[in-house]
Amino acid sequence: MPADASPAENPPADAGAPEAVPCRVVVCRDCCCGSPKVIGTDHAAQTARLRAQVPVRVSACLDVCEQANVIVVQPSAAGRAAGARPVWLGLVNDPDATEDIAAWARAGGPGVAPIPDILDLYAITPPRRRSAS
Repeated sequence: MPADASPAENPPADAGAPEAVPCRVVVCRDCCCGSPKVIGTDHAAQTARLRAQVPVRVSACLDVCEQANVIVVQPSAAGRAAGARPVWLGLVNDPDATEDIAAWARAGGPGVAPIPDILDLYAITPPRRRSAS
C-alpha cells in the first residue's frame, strides 16, 4: 500500500466477502423437552447459555420425547460443504453437556470441528421422516 493511501482505500482482500454462515443449534422445547417433566434442569438457563454462544432456534416437538432434552447441532455452510449432517443429541440435562455443545458449535460444529468424545455419549438417531399417507 502506498504511504499516502488510507486503509479504507485498500480494504483487506476478504472485506467484500459475505460472512460465513455459522453452525446453528436447534433446541426442542415442547411437550417433554423444556418442561417440568425433565426434573433438575434449568431449561431457560440452558437455552440462554447456548444463545450467548451460537445461533439458536427453539423448536416444537422433535418426536424423540424419551430422549428429552434434545438438541440438534446443524452444520455450518462449510460443514455442509464437507458432507456433514446434523448431529442429534439427547438427554442433554446437565450444564457441563450444554457447555460442551456450545464450545463445539463455536469451534465450527459438524464437518468443521471433531465432535468431543464426551458428546458421543449423548448422540442419538433422529426419528425417521414420516411419509404422507
